[in-house]
Amino acid sequence: MPEIRHAPVAPTRVQRLAPGTGIDAHRHDDHQIVYAARGVLEISTSAGTWVAPGNRAIWVPAGTVHAHHAHGELELHLVGVPVPENPLGLTAPTVLAVAPLLRELIVAYTRSPDDGGPERARLHAVLLDQLRASPQQPLHLPAPTSPLLQSVCDILAVDPADGRTLAELGREVGASSRTLSRLFRSDLGMTFPQWRTQLRLHTALVLLAERTPVTTVAHRCGWASASAFIDVFRRTFGHTPGARPTARQGPGC
Repeated sequence: MPEIRHAPVAPTRVQRLAPGTGIDAHRHDDHQIVYAARGVLEISTSAGTWVAPGNRAIWVPAGTVHAHHAHGELELHLVGVPVPENPLGLTAPTVLAVAPLLRELIVAYTRSPDDGGPERARLHAVLLDQLRASPQQPLHLPAPTSPLLQSVCDILAVDPADGRTLAELGREVGASSRTLSRLFRSDLGMTFPQWRTQLRLHTALVLLAERTPVTTVAHRCGWASASAFIDVFRRTFGHTPGARPTARQGPGC
């Protein structure tokens, strides 16, 4: 098992990662805000993965062992936050909506991390105020602990377009649909259709970051048509798959 790096102070800086690269598993004694101004960010822990497009940030609580992975050219803005300052009281990684003002605050705060003085203190205070008002987003793909559920999830992770029912998948892994349905609720906290939709959306974000055409993404992720995919994507992220979120765009619903 690879060694987990301990970096006590969560850095505040801008960091660029090439597509397909990442930052190995590590932990900080501080909280951290991780925002991707370009590309799609994936953070993984033993509890699952969180994927954030350009108008979302990920809150990583102090002590959480996590790894970063870049999809597309990734421009990360990292903000270290002392442990006493947890405006949303979050104890697990969480995807947060980033409104235009919060985006500009994060970019400005990370652009000159060594600047001190009262101006920076005020900027920090406003950043935390805006963070306090940021809606949480259900963009977590939980990792199963049950071996039976792991087998089903592995099958779908290989091919998100697999449209088999839970009963059909159950026959392959040797479990009833009732047992698997119960495990999805008790182990992952969501229904089978909810988990599969999350998987497909996560996969879609990765493929879009790699500049895969929208129609191809829809097909590879299991939607019946590009229009059906676009509708689900818009309702989840607040913009269409082909639209790049900017500082002027709100975070959507």
